[in-house]
Amino acid sequence: MGQLHLGFEIAALSVLVVILLVDLLMVIKRPHLPSMKECAAWIGFYVSLAVIFAVVLFFVGGMEPASEFVTGWLLEYSLSIDNLFVFIVIMAKFAVPKKYQQEVLMVGIIIALIARALFIVAGAVIINNFAAVFYIFGIFLLWTAWKQASEDDEDEGDSFIMRTVRKMFPVSEEYDGNKLRTVVNGKTLFTPMLLVFITIGLTDVMFALDSIPAIFAVTQNPFLVFTANLFALMGLRQLYFLLAGLMERLAYLH
Repeated sequence: MGQLHLGFEIAALSVLVVILLVDLLMVIKRPHLPSMKECAAWIGFYVSLAVIFAVVLFFVGGMEPASEFVTGWLLEYSLSIDNLFVFIVIMAKFAVPKKYQQEVLMVGIIIALIARALFIVAGAVIINNFAAVFYIFGIFLLWTAWKQASEDDEDEGDSFIMRTVRKMFPVSEEYDGNKLRTVVNGKTLFTPMLLVFITIGLTDVMFALDSIPAIFAVTQNPFLVFTANLFALMGLRQLYFLLAGLMERLAYLH
């Protein structure tokens, strides 16, 4: 026991990707601001799904893959919450209309999945050929922790990335629904939504650099690493609105 069959891994990933696509289609067809009750219900659903998946892993592969998945999932879920607080700051900075924040979050989650999948493949190859990379991962995580503990929270205006994007692309001052391009005085411009997507995408890449080395310390099975990340990202959109709602009610939550 302990080994998972390739057929099971392919079937499980297919089902999970379908669930994520259904979630995406729901956002596209019905953009709205979910209530806290709706968010809590969806979070409960995705957490239950992760627990069911852990039970299935136990019966299919035994205690080892099940325990590694649960540990990795809890680790990635806790790190994903850190993502959300940064997303809240980004949404507030760009004044993204609440009606369209769901779509922005889904794009962010898809970018996060792609970034993490690439880092997982690269990490697995590096670990198999260079075991000492764990020491590099450890040093990187310690450096990240020191940066987070010592950085200043003051708003310093537009970042270097935002200023660079504004120089490269003509960006309008106002949103035009959820469009990426708009026409102002007969001139075609990008909307601030482009800046939001770029900022969230780069944030996802930076968070992936943190989370992937952390979970590889739990398990070196790429399937378990990816599914733990996938389940951690599921329900993240609803958790965002739940946390945003709580931050409006609890002044010191941040």
